[in-house]
Amino acid sequence: MKTIDDHIQKDRVDIEAAKAEGNLGKVRHLEEELKGLEEYKTHHPEDSHDPSPLEVYCDLNPEAPECRVYDD
Repeated sequence: MKTIDDHIQKDRVDIEAAKAEGNLGKVRHLEEELKGLEEYKTHHPEDSHDPSPLEVYCDLNPEAPECRVYDD
């Protein structure tokens, strides 16, 4: 994806397709991803790039060990 808005729109389309197929596992996964992307977007309104899953995770969980940044 080029922008976070493109990714959000694609997830919405994919959720509807997964619902039509009856693939509830995929629906849950995409809904969780969509929720994280929307929250990331509210925290970074000036940033339009499509964040990686790690960026979204660290934005939602800054205290997680994977998200720590050490200064030398």
